[in-house]
Amino acid sequence: MKLAGLKSVENAHEESVWAATWVPATDTRPSLLLTGSLDETVKLWKSDELDLERTNTGHCLGVVSVAAHPSGFIAASASLDSFVRVFEVDSNSTIATLEAPPSEVWQMRFNPEGTMLAVAGGGSASIKLWDTNTWKLAATLSIPRPEGPKPTDKTASKKFVLSVAWSIDGRRLACGSMDGTISVFDVARAKFLHHLEGHFMPVRSLVYSPVEPRLLFSASDDAHVHMYDAEGKTLIGAMSGHSSWVLSVDASPDGAAVATGSSDRTVRLWDLNMRTAVQTMTNHSDQVWGVAFRPPGGVGVRSGRLASVSDDKSISLYDYS
Repeated sequence: MKLAGLKSVENAHEESVWAATWVPATDTRPSLLLTGSLDETVKLWKSDELDLERTNTGHCLGVVSVAAHPSGFIAASASLDSFVRVFEVDSNSTIATLEAPPSEVWQMRFNPEGTMLAVAGGGSASIKLWDTNTWKLAATLSIPRPEGPKPTDKTASKKFVLSVAWSIDGRRLACGSMDGTISVFDVARAKFLHHLEGHFMPVRSLVYSPVEPRLLFSASDDAHVHMYDAEGKTLIGAMSGHSSWVLSVDASPDGAAVATGSSDRTVRLWDLNMRTAVQTMTNHSDQVWGVAFRPPGGVGVRSGRLASVSDDKSISLYDYS
């Protein structure tokens, strides 16, 4: 497996680019890259050329997270302005505006069926589940406090939720917190199951394997990438190589690799059989906030793609083979 740099767009946004995801292909168009920036805009880019398709405005503070519905027709962007905007991808018309008090949205993801949007609730130490038919709040999954003495304000703030991920079968939801713990929930029962431990600094990004529902990958400020059996509560492997915070992780569609972005300015590709980094890409000149593999599918789409976004305002696109 390897990455080959295809294209970079300098000054893709006017400010740092903090979020990226792929909008799946539909019958009428190929997949698109969706990026969100501190310049308050969301942009859509053509899949292979990285030509700008459209710029969406509507937020009045920086965009910190973007998510795409599995149908490819709708997407969502979350901003520091305390709102989540849900919009039609092809027309940019707003479908719903979800209110989230200050610092209540850090990351969000649609479930594989597209029936729920999970929003990592920042300082509320919870995940909010929004029903995508009605755009009403369906459930709030609260992260239990650790047992022991009554938590002080200091320990309470460490439960700030930074990241969220769905298992490929949609049955489990994992979230990563500022204190390094990962919480796993049974979604159907809206029930907390257990914590996964091993990190001792913020867990900024999580992704489940696209081929194995139990396998979860985490990226942390402790510079490590962890691989868990999320059902058995076991740490299967810890991978190191970055020299600073690991800010983002995504799993390749074939389940054989993960890619990570770091504040050490690099993108790394990790072979999961060898549990080691097999490649380091140095396209960016500042910290890499997002990495995203393009989902398979679409007319005439053969090769894999990986995109990365950075504080340097640029987007890079790589061939994954």
